[in-house]
Amino acid sequence: MSGCSGRSARPIGSVALISSIALSLSNFRGPLIQALVARGVRVYAMAPDFDAATRVAVEKLGAVPVDFPLDRTGIRPIRDALDAVRLFGLLRRLKPDATFAYFIKPVIYGSLAAWLAGVRWRFALVAGLGYVFTPDGRREGLKRRVLKTAASLLYKAAFRVCETVFFQNRDDVDQFVQSGILSPDKIVLLNGTGVDLEHLAPTPPLQCPPTFLLMARLLREKGIVEFVEAARAIKRDHPEARFLLLGGSDPNPGGLAESLIREWVEQGDIEWLGHVADVRPWIAASSVFVLPSYREGKPRSTQEAMAMARAVITTDAPGCRDTVEEGVNGYLVPVRDSAALANAMRAFIAKPALMISMGWESRRLAEQRFDVHAINRIILANMGLNALRDD
Repeated sequence: MSGCSGRSARPIGSVALISSIALSLSNFRGPLIQALVARGVRVYAMAPDFDAATRVAVEKLGAVPVDFPLDRTGIRPIRDALDAVRLFGLLRRLKPDATFAYFIKPVIYGSLAAWLAGVRWRFALVAGLGYVFTPDGRREGLKRRVLKTAASLLYKAAFRVCETVFFQNRDDVDQFVQSGILSPDKIVLLNGTGVDLEHLAPTPPLQCPPTFLLMARLLREKGIVEFVEAARAIKRDHPEARFLLLGGSDPNPGGLAESLIREWVEQGDIEWLGHVADVRPWIAASSVFVLPSYREGKPRSTQEAMAMARAVITTDAPGCRDTVEEGVNGYLVPVRDSAALANAMRAFIAKPALMISMGWESRRLAEQRFDVHAINRIILANMGLNALRDD
């Protein structure tokens, strides 16, 4: 596995960032885009779903928004092949010196299209393994097995043409290396996407009423069902407790129907705020952050909550376990165990002072591990881009 010391300098004057979600370009990669632009690199920010707001947000960062067709979820061979061909043609016209792709389809089809288009350097980021590699506790059906096999073969082909592949946790690295999907000499391990520690300033937790916050897309594998079950158990003894869910619907196969979420709201189990542009007010209005996910890359939502000094309850699962030091800044619970999740919540209700002490430990860990600028410096160094004087 490659280290973090970087590569020899490369004459990269333009980079195409390839994503399947336009909003992620400014929300997740905004500081990286700014760092590239500060080095004089022309950045093409590519996504299939730009709207007026996301286009303006990317332009404000100094990048050029570029539309391209891509079906974000599922594997549809004919549609995916056509999208890859169109992406190949677009990259041939743009002629970037390098590509940086993230999310499963951009990594696969973007990297292969870039290689075919003659793009000199190709980089990829695996920020979690996604639906097909994440067990949901149900029997693995034929469809999932086929998708997993197809995704593995496609990943293997794409990684062969990449210079460097960035990962966010060692469990994902081990799975891909042991499966023969990727050679370890191409891998660089990061501490997640990172967060802006100045933008996400610490705030005191709300101790009364005890308020538990989950921020996630409406996917079963995010542990939303377990969050609701734990909320029901807690409310029997502590009806004043609040359970906030932030997040919008998702077309992935594991997506939960909005009608089900509304049913839980009507029953008084949770409060659902939908997708919000700024999470800070809701973190500030919470006591403890909860993410009962089945698997993550390294969850940015948890990093955001930690930066704002929130104690964390999450699962002892890949990616999630890397955000909690047991008993220091929060608690780890088994995957798909709503009873254990409820017990961890009760510990904070019984001793509200833990919300404060563990919250400050979260901020300390965020400062040590999740500074977005430090993480981006590692990415840029491994791309062969020189450091700036103020780096």
